[in-house]
Amino acid sequence: MRLSEQVKPISYLKDNTARVINEITQSREPMIITQNGEATFVVQDIHSWEQTQQTMALLKILALGRHQIERGEVAPAAEVFAQLDELDDARTGGTQ
Repeated sequence: MRLSEQVKPISYLKDNTARVINEITQSREPMIITQNGEATFVVQDIHSWEQTQQTMALLKILALGRHQIERGEVAPAAEVFAQLDELDDARTGGTQ
């Protein structure tokens, strides 16, 4: 579906709410709603919205990691795993 087909005026949404929900749920394509000829909001199915939120969270984590690397806030993996082993031994009393 072309993007231009997914741009609708707010009156279309008001008059065809059930149809819009059905179309968006089936196509998983967002619909841009206009008001007075200008894009004002996007209607999107919940599954796509959740995927977008998960993607944004992962991108934030990657950006934080990159900043830590740039600032030199890193440690060798062997050192990190050794610290984790020590914490685990302390928690379990060394019995596993």
